[in-house]
Amino acid sequence: MKTFLPPLALAAMLVLAGCRTTAHGGTAALEQVDVVIHGGLLFDGEDQPGTIADVAIDGERIVAVGTGLDARYTAARRIDATGLVVAPGFIDPHTHPDTYIRAADPAARRNLPWLHQGVSTIFIGVDGDGTPDVAADLAWFDRQGTGTNLAAYVGLGPVRTRVMGHDDRAADPDELARMRSLVAGAMCEGALGLSTGLFYAPQGFTRTAEVVALAREAALRGGVYDTHQRDESTYSIGLLASVEETLDIGAEAGLPVHIAHIKALGTDVHGQSAAVIERINQARAAGQPVTADQYPWLASSTSLGAALLPRWAVDGGRPALFARLDDAATAVRIRAEMEANLRRRGGAQALLMIGPGWPWTGRTLADLAADWKLDPVDAALRVIGEGGIDGHVATAQKVASFNMAQTDVDAFMRQPWVMTASDGGDGHPRQYATFPEKYARFVAGAHVISLQDFIHRSSGLTARTFGLEDRGFLRAGKFADVVVFDPQRYGPQASYTRPAELSSGVIHLFVNGVPAIDGGQATDALPGRALRHPAPAGSCP
Repeated sequence: MKTFLPPLALAAMLVLAGCRTTAHGGTAALEQVDVVIHGGLLFDGEDQPGTIADVAIDGERIVAVGTGLDARYTAARRIDATGLVVAPGFIDPHTHPDTYIRAADPAARRNLPWLHQGVSTIFIGVDGDGTPDVAADLAWFDRQGTGTNLAAYVGLGPVRTRVMGHDDRAADPDELARMRSLVAGAMCEGALGLSTGLFYAPQGFTRTAEVVALAREAALRGGVYDTHQRDESTYSIGLLASVEETLDIGAEAGLPVHIAHIKALGTDVHGQSAAVIERINQARAAGQPVTADQYPWLASSTSLGAALLPRWAVDGGRPALFARLDDAATAVRIRAEMEANLRRRGGAQALLMIGPGWPWTGRTLADLAADWKLDPVDAALRVIGEGGIDGHVATAQKVASFNMAQTDVDAFMRQPWVMTASDGGDGHPRQYATFPEKYARFVAGAHVISLQDFIHRSSGLTARTFGLEDRGFLRAGKFADVVVFDPQRYGPQASYTRPAELSSGVIHLFVNGVPAIDGGQATDALPGRALRHPAPAGSCP
């Protein structure tokens, strides 16, 4: 039975356990290693309790885990972890870190928002956004360097747009063949699998059978199907039907299913977590591999357009949207559907503008409507219209949408197949603080899950789910991705009003055996690696 220890009790146990030492007997020569981390409460990444133990690191690998390593090794550096927690570097399977990892400045590419949470590996290309040019993208990271390791998905969005543009229609046989070829090529270049964002246009225009055909290309090459599913609320087919579609895609394509940022979004579906959990447990019991990830916040993040505009209104992109708004009858229909979507989201007061650097940043949609003396829907259309074009749209329209119920968040978090993920992007505190927030609020605070659960579902579970065979566990021979954190100080500093504050409490973080956080401070190192998923023999040219 798992137990919950408050931080003070945990710290006391750690200090007392750290007083037990192992005698240095014998006269045999000691083996030289780079680092020994001594006397911490060690969780090895499995779903099991922590024990007081040591870790020895030499080069990029862990060489030993156990007690009394001081008697076996002489280390160039010895770290006393008494009173601290030692765990595998955390793995974040859903991130939006381009501001950092693609920056020209090497200091930015350290990826500090994640390092200071204890994260050593991130996944990119999520929500269907991953380029099919995986080899070129990962090679760029090889040359430039990053603070964290990273792995990439191929995304439905770029694949579909490259072949079909932004139109709402079915793919013809030639187009489907070209999209399948893009997915297959990306998988052979090291993609983890196929990611989709079926909630978003134009990905949402993709028929289920087309998604199955593309996912089958990932399945043939050992990949997974990751999805921001078509509906987390009642926008189109409804949450429960969307989960069913997701399971059907995985079953028909023959590959594991991973549901990104699982939630019950909006008042219409609050309380439906129980039905979602029951259906997924049924699928798992029948042998279907299904997992999910979750962030520990009540507010999601999206664009104002994605939250409020009906999908048919953006068929063809922004020029087509504004042409429709210029037609009086069509504009009435668009506004009516936007009002319904605003209700789903909890009203104008539940939408906080968080895109950095805009006049409306930090204001709710209700605030803007009052200031501008407009109806909230018209205020939203003003932001959508004035917020620029192309790449500027995402930041101008970005919102934190307070749409979840605590009971649903707690219910999903308790499931053994739900792992930690940030979905971290600019403007939302989850980019800087997801893992510490989960620990502080749900482990040390409300005791929704145990420390054992938290660490396993932030490391080993994720590594095993996605086939990261040499990471996620503290074992001899694994890559030395190791976090050491203070259970008294590990916590979030970011908030919705100050979203870009580094988290506290990570004392040391090794990435591939290199200190990325040392004594609580970031180093200048860029030890991260681009991780390539190996396709099965014979599945690629």
